[in-house]
Amino acid sequence: MDNLVKDLFEVGALKFGTFKLKSGIESPFYVDLRVAVSHPRILKQIAAAFLKGIREHQVEFDLICGVPYTALPFATAIALEGNIPMVMCRKEQKDHGTRRTVEGQYAPGSRCLIIEDVVTSGSSILEVAESLVSQGLKVTSAIVLLDREQGGRDVLRAMDIELFSVYGITGMIEALQNMHLIDSLKAETVYAFLQKSQIIPADAKRQPSRIPQELGSESSMSPIRDQLYAISRRKKSILCVAADVESAEELMSIAEDVGPHICVLKLHADIIRDWATETPKRLQEIAARHDFLLFEDRKFADIGSTVVAQFGSGTHRIASWAHITNAHALPGPGVIDGLRQACESSGRMVGLLLVAQMSSKGNLIDGRYTESCLRMARDAFPFCIGFIAQERMDPTGKLFVMAPGVQLEAKGDGLGQQYNTPEHLLKEKGVDFLIVGRGIYAAPEPWQGRTKVQGTILEYPSIEYRETLF
Repeated sequence: MDNLVKDLFEVGALKFGTFKLKSGIESPFYVDLRVAVSHPRILKQIAAAFLKGIREHQVEFDLICGVPYTALPFATAIALEGNIPMVMCRKEQKDHGTRRTVEGQYAPGSRCLIIEDVVTSGSSILEVAESLVSQGLKVTSAIVLLDREQGGRDVLRAMDIELFSVYGITGMIEALQNMHLIDSLKAETVYAFLQKSQIIPADAKRQPSRIPQELGSESSMSPIRDQLYAISRRKKSILCVAADVESAEELMSIAEDVGPHICVLKLHADIIRDWATETPKRLQEIAARHDFLLFEDRKFADIGSTVVAQFGSGTHRIASWAHITNAHALPGPGVIDGLRQACESSGRMVGLLLVAQMSSKGNLIDGRYTESCLRMARDAFPFCIGFIAQERMDPTGKLFVMAPGVQLEAKGDGLGQQYNTPEHLLKEKGVDFLIVGRGIYAAPEPWQGRTKVQGTILEYPSIEYRETLF
């Protein structure tokens, strides 16, 4: 096995230095196993190592599936070496032909072992598992060539998937040290990094009504997300109030009334008739005093260059005062790139939510679109921190969900809006935060609607904070 470690090191699959990861965090090591596909001898070694691990762990399965893309050649090599049936999971569903997400022959109920190259958070395995299960396969285990030992195993276990590994990063580092390929300083640097960069898994199988767990910046890498979760725990609240009013004074009045008891205030700056230069300044002062975030519900949906101007310039200059905004994924990744660019130009941190589902009757968002949103959000994290949706989207809990259309009674407003109850969204759908508008500020007294909503949340036995909040 040490020979494989040595070979991977020599072909550059394991690198040491300073590397910026997709998450934005700097790592003292980098793993790029894609290079192995250019070395047939190493591919055969990898297949043999996987097969040995499968035997040693006595994993029970009927067929295998590699996580696209790097693990696909690994799974193929394993299938050939071990004479094992294999299926392939598409990253994106075709819009022609069979339109299947899982290719190959299999019987419903067959046990599928997922093959992965590297695991950090486990999110890629969970994504493939969802696709496999949706096609009638059973997934209870996965095996990875290299576990980075940053918490992915615990995330997967919370979703009833047991992760087996051929190597852990600490064992691989020890092997490299023993072969004098790296020195003790490099090894200690890696160990220190692993210790401080553990992913704290959200309780993926939690009772959905539980207040979200606060994550440290070294865990989520998103200051806005961490700030929101910290506010949620300090104030024992998961409420976002939607102040969809048309005058600045109404907006300020609602902000003052509900501010002490909410995490987020959502607004539409473009419907405020008397918006002025001082309006965002007044909002920022109230938000700072009452400890909540400002969410501009702009729903950006244009090409990147246009979005840069819409977000950073114009009458409202959203990037200069909002903590959170949202966008449709329809234009593609360019809309995210444009918002990120405007955010960087403003010198402020802003969190983005993708609109993955809507609460309006007859909306055209379908399951394929929602899946594409999930992929885009994962790729854009930590700038993208979650979704506007009606159900839990990311099994790892890293990307949270704010659910609009919340009232104590499920009904409509005659204009297409469909309301869901807090109990349904929290207990059945597993959302993280509730967006409540007319259910609060349209009540005879704002306090009445808010108290009822929070009271409903507090009835769940799994809620961490049971005391009366108001």
